[in-house]
Amino acid sequence: MTKFLTRGAIAALAVAFASEGMATEWNVSLWGKRRAFTEHVEKLAELVSEKTGGEFTLNISYGGLSKNTENLDGIEIGAFEMAQFCAGYHPDKNPSITVMELPFLGISSLEQERDISMAVYEHPAVAADLARWNAKLLMPSPLPQYNLAGVGDVPSSIDNFDGLTVRATGGIGAALGAVGAVPTSMSATEVRQAMDSGVIRAASFAPHAHMSFGTIENATWWTSNLNPGAVNCPVVVNIDAYEALTDDERAALDGSVEEALDYYIEYYENETMAKWWPLLEEKGVEQVSFSDDEIAAFREAAAGPAADAWIEENNARGLPAQELYDLVSGMVAEGQ
Repeated sequence: MTKFLTRGAIAALAVAFASEGMATEWNVSLWGKRRAFTEHVEKLAELVSEKTGGEFTLNISYGGLSKNTENLDGIEIGAFEMAQFCAGYHPDKNPSITVMELPFLGISSLEQERDISMAVYEHPAVAADLARWNAKLLMPSPLPQYNLAGVGDVPSSIDNFDGLTVRATGGIGAALGAVGAVPTSMSATEVRQAMDSGVIRAASFAPHAHMSFGTIENATWWTSNLNPGAVNCPVVVNIDAYEALTDDERAALDGSVEEALDYYIEYYENETMAKWWPLLEEKGVEQVSFSDDEIAAFREAAAGPAADAWIEENNARGLPAQELYDLVSGMVAEGQ
């Protein structure tokens, strides 16, 4: 016997199909593997889905959509809607946020890194700088101060950095170059092989990356207190995609950033660092500690000249470079 759908059943199906058609899916381009560095993006995806009843989802890909150094290009052309990248990958494309990569800024915590990064991201000149690539800055990826893990002769003083081949980007690379090291920029996924083959002798990373990318596996030494700075790695969204969201979807996304960052910082401090110290002991890695005088000499050689050069170069680009530098240094001085 032929069965016919009632008018109510037909209406219910229509609503279901309409709802399905209205669901929003964003593709998110990350790289490597899930790790502390990506936990805020993972948490953001969870929160957005929860708040929208699954009607707005973030599909996270680790390397399947783009190379990490090309994520900003992918955002520009709309190849995906959200991505993470690091300013040092292409400083000429995002000069305004490289202020956060200047050496020896004195940032002392993940919370401070987060707050200062967000203040920089909200500056109109910075927003306009990234908008050239159709990118809206959503949130930072706060990182602790970088230090070096390496092989071969242990650098017991700043003089020992002369000729040291090291993977270091942005301001950290400039700082190391100021004391005679030979910095080189390469993708994080290439670093372990470069160390194993002798192309470089050391790598500058935050602890999670030394673990994730395997540099700590064969390292024989680690600089425990050099603390030259950190890289700035924002999460951005495609402006057109952001503006196409419904009010509820946009509210779910924007309203989840703070909670996602809270989760990220808690995870980094309670999970990543809890594993880091025992791992150094387990691997027998020598922890190199420099004297206050050595650090002061390093700072004098690198910090002032780097800041002056950054301000001059970016004033010439038409950016309010001194204003951006003063924003950052002022917040650090005030302990914000």
